[in-house]
Amino acid sequence: MSSPELSVVEFLLTTHLYNQDRDRDENDLPPRYRRVFWGEEGIERPLPSTLKKAAAATGVEHPWEAVSGLMFTDFDDFNQVIKLTEVDLAKQWYLDRAGPERIMEVPTLAATFEDEVEDLDYEHSRAQNRPLRADRVWIDSLLEEYFESEEEEEMLDLVDILAPEEIDMSLDDLVLTADQEGEILKIMKAIEHRDYLAQIGLREIGKLLYVGPPGTGKTTTARALAHELDLPFVEVKLSMITSQYLGETAKNVEKTFEVAKRLSPCVLFMDEFDFVAKTRASDEHAAIKRAVNTLLKSIDNISLIQDDVLLIGATNHPDQLDAAAWRRFDEIVNFPKPDRQMRSDILWLITRNMEIVDFDPDEVAELTEGLTGSDLRLVMREAVLEALTEERMVLTQQDLLDAITDFEERDTLKDLDMMNGDHDALIAGGSDMPGGSDSDHDHDHDHDHSHD
Repeated sequence: MSSPELSVVEFLLTTHLYNQDRDRDENDLPPRYRRVFWGEEGIERPLPSTLKKAAAATGVEHPWEAVSGLMFTDFDDFNQVIKLTEVDLAKQWYLDRAGPERIMEVPTLAATFEDEVEDLDYEHSRAQNRPLRADRVWIDSLLEEYFESEEEEEMLDLVDILAPEEIDMSLDDLVLTADQEGEILKIMKAIEHRDYLAQIGLREIGKLLYVGPPGTGKTTTARALAHELDLPFVEVKLSMITSQYLGETAKNVEKTFEVAKRLSPCVLFMDEFDFVAKTRASDEHAAIKRAVNTLLKSIDNISLIQDDVLLIGATNHPDQLDAAAWRRFDEIVNFPKPDRQMRSDILWLITRNMEIVDFDPDEVAELTEGLTGSDLRLVMREAVLEALTEERMVLTQQDLLDAITDFEERDTLKDLDMMNGDHDALIAGGSDMPGGSDSDHDHDHDHDHSHD
């Protein structure tokens, strides 16, 4: 059962009990509460149960109106604070309406009611609650403290940092091969048993290289893993090393690894890893080569077991990697283009919120050999948009078949254009093409699509 009334009472009880019990800390509050109460000094007692805080934490627009009819609540109009006048009465009211599953979402309440309600386990509640170190507010405060000067803030141009709450994709939303699932399971077990691995001296673990064509889900899977593990996701833009305004490139590379260690435990993701090998084999400026060598040494010096950093590299071009790059990773995970069954499964995922008459994903999968998960999403996008031009929100199987034909025609035109080097044609047709250019197409496939 959930209602505005129940949500507000839950908020009032949580803030009251947290203020009273000095044994409770930030990880006893659910993330939606921590975000509301976070300040310059972190989260400080007492937590104020103001109208504004209550509305932000619960999503109830008028929290006092929701609970004003209860005999154990009162409102301080001057301070705009909602109060509990009879805490025991409020507890019983809440217990009569909230089941164990709901109470387990708030460790402070689980600790309070553990002895009164069957199936309540405070330690489990706290363990399943996303830790403070994974919150956006905590990440931002740490970065603000670490990068004090404007010059140092430039270092952040080398990385994108996502909190788990900002990743809208879980492993359950992905279609993975058996090998991919196996490697993910192994790394999750390694993280769970880090202390044991350190104890037996097994430290060469936790550096994965994702290998496969664009659009096969390398970035998406890395992000979903971070979401699953409740870890910050730190993505290094290797191509940014050559950017002129970043100053001392080698120093900046070192700084990105320092960021990962500061945010640990976290996932450190390095895309376009073939850039490393290309740079080492080219006549690039000496400073750039030094930066790449620094990068390789930094990889050597970071560890899942010692530093709590899971390192994942990704490349679309494994043929361009040299031995120095390969030997930095203890596991290679292949991301091939999906086979027919995987394409059918991906289509089920993409269309789960769509209404399609006579939908036959197996037929679509049969006709889309060679397409990646990202390509399939582009096909579905085309089908949806075409239907909308006809004022329809219900699709048909024929819409999908027409979209496949249209996608193949555009892909053929793009390939011909790239072979002919007809840049004017590329620009003219850019808005109609999946990525606008081959480079953008590759980038979009691996970064912007969340289903493969």
